[in-house]
Amino acid sequence: MDTVAELTLVRHGQSLANVAFADAHARGLTDHGLTGRDADIELSSLGWGQATRLGHWLAALPGHRRPQVVVCSPYVRARQTWSRAAETAAQSGADYPLAVVDHRLCDRLMGDLELLTPAMIAQRFPAEAARLAAEGEFSYQPPGGESFADIARRLAAVLADLNTQHAGRRVLLVAHDAVVVVMRHLIEGLGFDEIAAIVATTPVANTSITRYDGTAGGLTLVEFAATPHLEPGRDEHAVVGK
Repeated sequence: MDTVAELTLVRHGQSLANVAFADAHARGLTDHGLTGRDADIELSSLGWGQATRLGHWLAALPGHRRPQVVVCSPYVRARQTWSRAAETAAQSGADYPLAVVDHRLCDRLMGDLELLTPAMIAQRFPAEAARLAAEGEFSYQPPGGESFADIARRLAAVLADLNTQHAGRRVLLVAHDAVVVVMRHLIEGLGFDEIAAIVATTPVANTSITRYDGTAGGLTLVEFAATPHLEPGRDEHAVVGK
C-alpha cells in the first residue's frame, strides 16, 4: 500500500478571532480589537467545548477506526483543540498519540492583511480590496501572503510525506478550513471554482470532520465537514468553557 489507510481532517474549534470577526461584521465595525499574531489566537469558550465533544467522539470510535498518527498545525488554536480532544478521550480510556507539529499545516498566510476583516481591508487597503474583488478569493495573493495555489504547493508536499512515511496507517490532521479545502483540491482534483460552490452550501465548520478512505489504494472521500459530535442534544454536559 502506497497511501495512508485513512486520512481524517479536522478544523480547529471556534477561535477568539472567529468570534471577533463575526461580531465586527454584525455590528458594521472596522476594528475588532484583536492584536498580536494570527498564530497565537486561542480558542473561545465555545471552541474548548467543541474540542471536548470531539474528544468524546474520538473515544467512541472502535479500535480499528482510531487514528494511529496525529499531525497538527503549529497555530495555538489547533494545538489547543487536539490537546483538549486527546485529554477528553483519555479520560474515557481511549489513548491517542502525541501530535507531531508540521508548520506546513498552518493557516493561509495573509501577509500585510493578517487578522483584518473585509471591512478593515476596504478601509486601510482599498486597492487590495479592489484587487481581491477582481481576482477572486482563490486566485488573490495578498501582499506578503499566499494564494490558494501557494497553499496547494506546501500541502502537496505534506500529502506526499504522509503517504511515504505512514503508508497503511490511519492519520488525523488538525488544522484549518483552508487546509481542508485545498486537500480536496489535491486529492480529488477539484478546481477552486468547484470547491467554492461546495463550501457555499457546506462550510467547513469548527471541529468538523472530513475523512478519506485509502484501503483501496487511493484516497476516496467518505464524509465532508461532518459534525456528528456537535448535534443538538449530544453530550450537552461536555460543552464547558475554559
